[in-house]
Amino acid sequence: MEPQALTGFLIVAITLTCTPGPDWAFAIAAGLGKRSFVPAVAGLCSGYVLHTILLAAGIAALMAAIPSLLLWLTVTGALYLLWLGFMTTKSWRGAGFVTVGAHGELPVEATGGAAPAASEDSGSAWGSFLQGFGTSSINPKGLLLFVALTPQFIRADAAFSVPLQSAILGMSFVVSTAVIYTLVAAGSRKLLRSRPSAARVVTLSSGIIMCALGAVLLVEQIGPVTEAAGALVALV
Repeated sequence: MEPQALTGFLIVAITLTCTPGPDWAFAIAAGLGKRSFVPAVAGLCSGYVLHTILLAAGIAALMAAIPSLLLWLTVTGALYLLWLGFMTTKSWRGAGFVTVGAHGELPVEATGGAAPAASEDSGSAWGSFLQGFGTSSINPKGLLLFVALTPQFIRADAAFSVPLQSAILGMSFVVSTAVIYTLVAAGSRKLLRSRPSAARVVTLSSGIIMCALGAVLLVEQIGPVTEAAGALVALV
C-alpha cells in the first residue's frame, strides 16, 4: 500500500478520533467509573474492528448504496446514545468517589464501602465492553469514516488487493483509537483521584453530551424518516 495514502488516512482518522463525540464521552465516563476502563476501551475498539471486517468484505459499499439502511442505523445510534446518556446522568449521584486501598486506586460508592465481588466485577467488565462496542459500532462518526472516507484512500490498481487495503486502513484506525481513548480514560481517572468533585461534574457532563448528541442526531433524521415512512405507506 502506498505510504502517502496510509499517511493521509491516518491524519484524517486521528483528527476525527481527537474530535470529542460519543466515544469520548463514553471513554471519560469509563475512566471515572469504579472499575478498570480497559474493557470499555476494548469494546470501543472492537466496534471499529467490526467496521473493518464489513469494509473488507465490501458490505460498507453496499451500505453506502442503500441510504435507507444508513438512515435507520443512524436512528438506532441516536436512540442508543440517548439511553446511554440517561444511564450515565442517572448514576453520577450515587457515587461518592472516595478512594480505597493504600494508593487510592479505585473509587467506590460512598454508601457501600465494601469492594464488589469478583463475579460482579466480571459482569460489569462484560457490560462495559458491550456498551463500548455498541457505542462505536453505531457511532455516526465511525460510519462516516468507514463508509464515506476510507474508500477514498483505496486504489484498485495498487499492489495490495482492495480487501487487504481495507483491512490495513481499518486496523490502523483501530490502533489509533485504542491509544487515544486509553489516554482519555486514563486522564479522566487521574482527574478523579485529585479532584473528586470535578469527577462528578465531568460524569454528569458526559451523560448530558451523549443525550444532546443523540437528540441532535434524532432530530436531523426526523425528515428522512418521515419521508421513508410515507414511501412505505404509499407502497402498501
